[in-house]
Amino acid sequence: QLQLVESGGGLVQPGGSLRLSCAASGFTLDYYAVAWFRQAPGKEREAVSCISSSGGRTNYRDSVKGRFTISRDNAKNTVYLQMNSLKPEDTAVYYCAADRYSYCSTSNTYWGQGTQVTVSL
Repeated sequence: QLQLVESGGGLVQPGGSLRLSCAASGFTLDYYAVAWFRQAPGKEREAVSCISSSGGRTNYRDSVKGRFTISRDNAKNTVYLQMNSLKPEDTAVYYCAADRYSYCSTSNTYWGQGTQVTVSL
């Protein structure tokens, strides 16, 4: 079965850190650009960060720059999102998505099921 599986979400206090993982199953992630999206209740899904297939290109939305870091380990078929200095406004369901031909696009071949991140006291 071809799928992406996210993990690493949870409840964290403001200022804390989490590392999300996006593992590919059934296909090799090496040739795919990967993006992290998030969707908070009542809001539209938004792109958080993207990484090219080689890892040589990354992008971040302004609100997470300097706090979040995207990386990939193709040997483990996994992409990560390290989230530091978390704020309550980072609370959302986080999704990873992968596509072989699109970069940082909402059009992706594969989507994960999402992992909840809650930042609260």
